[in-house]
Amino acid sequence: MSDLDREKLKRWRLILGAAAEEKLEAMSASGPGGLLDPEDLLRDEALAAIYDDTGKDGGAGGSGGGSGASSRSAGLGKSSPRLAKWLGDVRSLFPADIVSVIQSDAIERKGLNQLLFEPELLSKVKPDIQMVATLLALKGQIPEKGKEAARQLVKTVVEDIMRRLEQEMRRAVTGALNRRQHSPLPSANGLDWKTTIRKNLKNYDRERGLLIPDRVFFYDRARRSKEWTVILDIDQSGSMAGSVIYASIVGSIFASMPSLDTRVVVFDTEVVDLTEQCAEDPVDMLFGVQLGGGTDINKSLAYCESFIREPKKTLFILVSDLYEGGNRAEMIRRMGEMRQAGVQAICLLALSDDGVPSYDEGIAKRLAKLGIPCFGCSPDRLPELIEGALKGMDLAALADRIQAGRKG
Repeated sequence: MSDLDREKLKRWRLILGAAAEEKLEAMSASGPGGLLDPEDLLRDEALAAIYDDTGKDGGAGGSGGGSGASSRSAGLGKSSPRLAKWLGDVRSLFPADIVSVIQSDAIERKGLNQLLFEPELLSKVKPDIQMVATLLALKGQIPEKGKEAARQLVKTVVEDIMRRLEQEMRRAVTGALNRRQHSPLPSANGLDWKTTIRKNLKNYDRERGLLIPDRVFFYDRARRSKEWTVILDIDQSGSMAGSVIYASIVGSIFASMPSLDTRVVVFDTEVVDLTEQCAEDPVDMLFGVQLGGGTDINKSLAYCESFIREPKKTLFILVSDLYEGGNRAEMIRRMGEMRQAGVQAICLLALSDDGVPSYDEGIAKRLAKLGIPCFGCSPDRLPELIEGALKGMDLAALADRIQAGRKG
């Protein structure tokens, strides 16, 4: 058997657990305990603690170190030292993206909310967006002694996302050029070809067939204060948790730009304006989010309409899966009127790295017919979308291009 085949069998052993050990070892002809090396056995124990219902005595658990896996599985939720050791093992034995999945499953499958309530345990958790979503959903249950550790975890994730997005988002906004004025400062991206050619036609060299400009014109990137209004209207229902976090942080980035008048609104069956918290501290803003509850998009639209003073200089971003619990017909009418007035309106069914969640296809199709594209967008493609919207590009075509890029 080749090394590649043995590696595949080892992976299947880790996936299927001890129940498949005997058959897989027979296939590999490796003999008892031959598939997993000592480090693999540690991985197996860490996985057994979450994904096996009982230890080896009860019919499951890791091979070789089965008694250890049994002990850990039985006591994982009750012993802080054991749980702390398990968290350390998971972070050292698995890639970062797998650690995130295992941590989330530990809470969901084993009810390990203890991860969130003990500062010494929370400090060992890998900070990621899924863990922040869980923290926000359970924030009312976190005891006083765990609140600072919870805040630090959220802060770490927020700062990481800010580093990832802020520079490109600022570039996108400043890249949406002010085409009414010209600047003497050279910029390849801001070269005004039309004006440069028109102003230099007198310098056309017929013999060489070349236009030799004596002056080149560039668009001025300096934008007026509060030139555009950007409204983020965010559905905070539980299914939108990751999107809520990304959208709120994006709102904080927008709020720091003088060229944008930014409003950040979250809603379930009630509407909460987080604009002030957004401008001050994105961590405080996230702790103001209340994940879960019903959905009344129409009520949030009625509230947001008051911020639209110059429709053609307004970008409205609805972040929602469109499962409307309020007045559906009124909601669609409001969105249609907004678009007719000249607002650049977009519906992001998801703003996350996880793909597009379940959504109301009927409402999405009706909005699309009104010229309001509805699609999922990964955070790294959002700057491109924002730049296109501020430049007045065809958002439906831009959305198709972004979707195609994401699938690729």
